[in-house]
Amino acid sequence: MPHRYMALSGKTVPPEIVGKEEMGARLRAERKARKLTLQAVSRASGIAVSTLSKAELGQIALSYEKFAALARALDIDMTRMFMLGDTPQAAVAPTFIKNKLGDARDYVTENYHYRLLMGEYPGKKMTPMFALIDAREVVEFEDYIRHPGQEFAVVLSGKVRIQFENGDSVVLGKLETAYFDSSIGHVYLSLSRKPAEVLAVCSDTDEVPSRLKAT
Repeated sequence: MPHRYMALSGKTVPPEIVGKEEMGARLRAERKARKLTLQAVSRASGIAVSTLSKAELGQIALSYEKFAALARALDIDMTRMFMLGDTPQAAVAPTFIKNKLGDARDYVTENYHYRLLMGEYPGKKMTPMFALIDAREVVEFEDYIRHPGQEFAVVLSGKVRIQFENGDSVVLGKLETAYFDSSIGHVYLSLSRKPAEVLAVCSDTDEVPSRLKAT
């Protein structure tokens, strides 16, 4: 899928892209820093060893669902993986952090382009993201996306349908919103001529990740 720039406030902004090779190197470094094998991470995350290996080699891009599972397994804030260089994270949660959507880096998957936001804020309870929805049909996905917690979405431009695995669906136009249980399989589909832009906020699971030991 060719990369498209996201339009923000009527302007075309060429975002920094987190390449598959760069992300793979970061994932491998995080795993090795914890002295974990691919097999150990696979057991903790539920992601196949072959998928983890391909991701670390920069051969595939991971979906949000798989990133969320990896973050829980490695006990890290996955938003940090998308930031430029060694951008510092506040040691203590400040009153607020302000930044621009255009400053976040774009990660390209087969169905979406998305940007995870606010990596500077420590101990986040929510994961905000900005997504460009390019998919048109459910069959374009390998499976429905599922992750613990709840999700809020607002359409910034275009029109989308959120299709759920139980047969329910909701159609959202510009500035319309939806809130749902994100453990129910779901996908976002663009119904507009151009890819739709969505701001989504995912809550983190209440589960406390177990500390892993190398095997």
